[in-house]
Amino acid sequence: MPGKPATLDELVQLRLANHDGQEDAMSDSYSLPTEPEGVVPSLVERFNSGEVSAMLPLYEPEAVLVVKDGRTVAGHTEIAAQLAPDLKHGLPLEAKARHVFVNGDIAEIVLDWSIDGTGRDGEHVHVGGSACDVVHRGADGIWRYVIDNNLGTAVRQPA
Repeated sequence: MPGKPATLDELVQLRLANHDGQEDAMSDSYSLPTEPEGVVPSLVERFNSGEVSAMLPLYEPEAVLVVKDGRTVAGHTEIAAQLAPDLKHGLPLEAKARHVFVNGDIAEIVLDWSIDGTGRDGEHVHVGGSACDVVHRGADGIWRYVIDNNLGTAVRQPA
C-alpha cells in the first residue's frame, strides 16, 4: 500500500522473496566476509548502518540467535525481530574479536562488544558482553552466522 510504512516482517519477507542466492542491493553497499576474521568488522559496519536488512546477509537462512533468557530463535524473520530493538537506539556497536578458531569451513569467534550512549529516545543505553559465535563458510565463500550467542557463557535470566 503506497504511503503506508512497511512493518519489520514485511521488509524481511520482501528481502527473503528477492533473495535468489545473490545478495540484494543493500548488501552491495557493505562488505561480506570472505575470511572468518572479517566477520566482526562486517558485523560492526552493517549494525552501524542502523538497518536490520543490512544485518541479515550475515546469517545463514536457518541460523539461530540466543536471546537474553537463553532461548534460541531461528531464521531471518525471528533474528530480525530480535536485532531491531538494539538497532532502534541509533547507537554504534563496538566489537573486537578476542579469538578466532577455524576448522575447515567452520569457525568459532569469541568477541567483546558494547553499545553505549544516549539513544534516540533520550535514555542511556549500556549493553555489552563477550560473545561466543559460530560461523560457516558457504559455497559462495562467504562466512555467515550459524549460531549468534552474543552473551557467551553469561548466566541467562528467565524472561
